[in-house]
Amino acid sequence: MVKLTDHGIFIDENQDIVIERSDYPAEHAAGAMTVAEIEEGRKKTMAYRILSKHNVSGDMKNLKLRFDSMVSPDNNYVNILQTARAAGLKEFKLPYVLSNCHNTLCAVGGTILEDDHAFGLSNVKKYGGIFLPPYRGVLHQYMREMMAGGERMILGSDSHTRYGALGTMGIGEGGGELVKQLVGHTYDIPYPKIIGVRLTGTPGPGVGPMDVALSLIEKTFAKGFNKNNVLEFMGPGIRNLSMEFRMGIDVMTTESAALSSIWCTDELTEEYLAEHGRAADYKRMKPEAGAYYDRFIEIDMDTVEPMIALPFHPSNAMSIREFKADMDKVLNEVEEAGNKIKGSKGKPFSIRQHVRDGGFYPDQALVSGCAGGLFENIVAVADILKAGMNDGIYGIKGQELNLHVNPASLPIMEDLMTRGIGSELALAGATMRPCICGPCFGVTDAPANDQLSIRHVTRNYPNREGSKPTQGQMAAVCLMDARSIAATVRNGGRLTSAAELNDVEYREIKHHFNRAIYEKQVFDNFGHADPDAEIVKGPNIADWPEMAGLKENLLLKVAGSYKGSVTTDELIPSGEISSYRSDPEKISGYTMVSRDPQYVPAAKSIRSISSKVNLDGTANAVTFGSVMISDQIGDGSSREQAASCQKVLGGFANLANEYSTKRYRSNLINWGLIPLRTEEPLDIPTGSYLYIKDIKDILKSGKSELEVYVLDEEFEIKNESELIGLRASDIEKHKQRSIKATIDKLTEEERDIILSGSLINYYRK
Repeated sequence: MVKLTDHGIFIDENQDIVIERSDYPAEHAAGAMTVAEIEEGRKKTMAYRILSKHNVSGDMKNLKLRFDSMVSPDNNYVNILQTARAAGLKEFKLPYVLSNCHNTLCAVGGTILEDDHAFGLSNVKKYGGIFLPPYRGVLHQYMREMMAGGERMILGSDSHTRYGALGTMGIGEGGGELVKQLVGHTYDIPYPKIIGVRLTGTPGPGVGPMDVALSLIEKTFAKGFNKNNVLEFMGPGIRNLSMEFRMGIDVMTTESAALSSIWCTDELTEEYLAEHGRAADYKRMKPEAGAYYDRFIEIDMDTVEPMIALPFHPSNAMSIREFKADMDKVLNEVEEAGNKIKGSKGKPFSIRQHVRDGGFYPDQALVSGCAGGLFENIVAVADILKAGMNDGIYGIKGQELNLHVNPASLPIMEDLMTRGIGSELALAGATMRPCICGPCFGVTDAPANDQLSIRHVTRNYPNREGSKPTQGQMAAVCLMDARSIAATVRNGGRLTSAAELNDVEYREIKHHFNRAIYEKQVFDNFGHADPDAEIVKGPNIADWPEMAGLKENLLLKVAGSYKGSVTTDELIPSGEISSYRSDPEKISGYTMVSRDPQYVPAAKSIRSISSKVNLDGTANAVTFGSVMISDQIGDGSSREQAASCQKVLGGFANLANEYSTKRYRSNLINWGLIPLRTEEPLDIPTGSYLYIKDIKDILKSGKSELEVYVLDEEFEIKNESELIGLRASDIEKHKQRSIKATIDKLTEEERDIILSGSLINYYRK
């Protein structure tokens, strides 16, 4: 049972909602509380204490945060370092971990993986960072094991930067926000809403952290309940969860659209940090009686069942029991959604062939990465497979559902091998592979056409598994907990909830962390920068192109107009396309490729006319560029390429009814794209022209409201000479109608970044 309270509440010393107390009305509506009571209550949360400790603005309503450390994976640290170097980087001002865990395709499309790694290592030597070599660990597991601690804050260029269970507020952002920290600036946000999450009860046998997480996501995501807010976990149920179980829930809070998370800590937290050689990093943390929360969530873990998240989002979740009872209806809905994604290329997408004899049979099973690849999950997998032995004979038959496991770190893998768990898995027919994010990121294990994979990873977005719908190849992923995945494998591939098994003896094996693995293999150069060290830059790594700032007026041509949500995985797909990540021009050629192959040609045709004129300060007072339009843009990953590729292609704005996440909107701003938002319906076709008069003055003055004019069909810019001679008066006579829009609240620095054309230009100035 997940219960949502959609108004402000106070808690008592037992972390219950205050119900009977003379100074608070029984209905608990925020309007019935005094402002003074609410403000005092905010200060009693864990989140307030941590945010106030890291805020340097002197104003808790408008935060300017400095982080304790940062982390980036190899799918985006090259871009971040290139941006920081262009912005005047001299030395890493805080511990910065470069992890090599995302990209495992060595030579696809012109990017050589080891070139990127050599570039990263040389930057660590020159500027004083920390280099986690390939196959040693997934970035988030390394940060849990070595960097997170009580009342800390960590910023990562990966959306699943979550270390709340260890007392650290982690925030996943686009690379521009990390660049700001590297060059001495701050992370600026209004004070977020804090949502209390009270856990009670104990998960039953076969119920794992993914099941609890999907129960939370299913109830909150569609409502926008957690969007850009901080989740604060409390309640007696926490004591019934191991540290890894807590981490497994915590990392998935990203999929509820939360900004960050923080948990109460206890003796288990203290023990975990001590076992990792960091006893001094422990702090006892809990909210005080009288703490105020803007919203509240209650989860009774006694009632949580094994869950399955159907394609194409973690929120498309239900219990396995419910899915099996209504398979035909659910699969019909999935196929309809899949065919909208695939379009008319090739034969229609189908997964109903996976239903046989009343059961559901997936094709592939994976337990991997920061969510699935934890020690306890993998031991539970071994326990379930062992319990299914027939006469002592192990072995998944070759034609049955195969199971592949990627431990989250080399210390976890070493312990699994030392304890004999690795041997048990091998004899059972499960493979144990390197410590990478590959399956989650779509660069390994792409299923065959029309196949379906069950995975304990973080995401099941469209094409996240690596399929290529524009080439007629389409597959899908269901998210499940490792326990039910193992139960399904054991049952010959027939979808099975782990709660259905009654013969499993789950071992409580304590994970032994061997710190020596990292001490010998991780290059920790923080505080030892060598300005004379040379940067190693392979031919696959290209510099950022020159980017134009804004002139007095802005003329936009619509390069793509869409209905529904446009995700970051559609803006720039993960998987094989990420192999172009170190060349801005090459990777931009794949923008929207999985949804609209015509977007790139349209944007490039606009850029071919505008680029020289926009950069010419003596030319007319009109900036000309492309714009993307949709109801909602930016759900998903923090990867900044979702915005930088639009900029490289000549984009200057997005127009949407809603931006799905704060991090995507920040990416737009840092790449000089105006995040225009409107409440009006967006029935503007591709190829239309939009005009914003006096955009430079609007941004300089601090105004938020503006008018976007839709021009009539007679208006057209065909070539560079027409643009050079264009005047504002020539445009204004073609106004057809106006749209009332807003850029919402922008800081002074954000306005200056947009005016400059990008974060790089701003820092260069």
